[in-house]
Order: sequence, then structure tokens, then C-alpha cells
Amino acid sequence: MRQLPYSIILASQSPRRRELLKGLDILFTVMTKDTPEDFPGDLKGGAIASYLSRRKAKAFADNELPEDYLLITADTIVCIDNHVLNKPASPAEAVNMLKTLSGNQHTVYTGVTIRTKQKEVTFCSATDVWFRDLSEEEISYYLTKYKPYDKAGSYGVQEWIGYSAISRIEGSYFNVMGLPTQQLYLELYQF
Repeated sequence: MRQLPYSIILASQSPRRRELLKGLDILFTVMTKDTPEDFPGDLKGGAIASYLSRRKAKAFADNELPEDYLLITADTIVCIDNHVLNKPASPAEAVNMLKTLSGNQHTVYTGVTIRTKQKEVTFCSATDVWFRDLSEEEISYYLTKYKPYDKAGSYGVQEWIGYSAISRIEGSYFNVMGLPTQQLYLELYQF
């Protein structure tokens, strides 16, 4: 595998994104900045995720980064019937989100931005996910044991709910975790 000629920086607080980027055998450091996650109301689906990943990339000034940096930012959203399910603000909101997902299909979008001083590329990956019907007892168990309050749509595909409740996935599994690794790998080496 060819070594990239950059100091790679992952701008993400997500332990899942860190794990996924490590899985590509890419050496990187982590730098984060709190960035607002609101978006213009006219955006839909993948355009929202792309907008938010670009916003995260633009939060860093060039002089804050090493000379030979390559910055990677990402944002994942869950959409059902053109409605965005962000990270839940409360346990009650998490319950409502999982009830909405129960027995339905939704789409997970991850927008990724790769940026250097000279160039910036943004792409978006979409994965369709189907949940079987969930009982209230299962929802309560999952939220109590796994506390997925830092996850879009109130769930982590790599946790119990992914093993027990997801009946089908079309697209990248790793995209649902928060980083479309195969697409990112190709984009990095074409960058």
C-alpha cells in the first residue's frame, strides 16, 4: 500500500470513526473542534451530511494545521420519510426514534470531506437499512444497556440492536457505523 504524502488528521470525536480509519492501516492524529450541526431547511438527505462535513472542515484555519496536512471530516445522519433523526436530546426522544425506525426502512447518509491547503473534495455515501418490528421491552433494554445518545437515529449498528433487529442492509455497513471506508480509501488514493 502506498503511503500518503500528508500528515493525516481525523477531525472527529467518534471512537467508531477512529476505529474504522485505523482499520484502513492509515496513520493519523485526531484534532477536534466543536461545530454547530444545524443546516439550512431546504437541504435533504445526503446534501445535509455533505454540508455538515464541509462545515466541520472549514472550522479549521490553515494555520492551525501542520504544513503538509490532509484533514478528514465526516457527518452521519439518519433519514426516514425525508425526516432527519439526529442524536437524541433525551431518553424520551431516543425511544420515539427507535419506535419510528421499528418495522421500517431508513437511509443512513455519511458526508465526508477531504481537505488540504490546495484542494477539497466532499462525497456522500448512502446505505438503506431495514429494522424488524421492535417491542417496547427491546427498545427499553437497548437504551438502558447501550445508551446510544451520541448516535444519529439513537442506535449503533455494531451493537446489540444491529445483531438482533436489522433485517437487511443495502450499501456499506461501515457507512452505517459512521465512515464509508471503501469509498474513503479510493478517494484518498485518487486525491
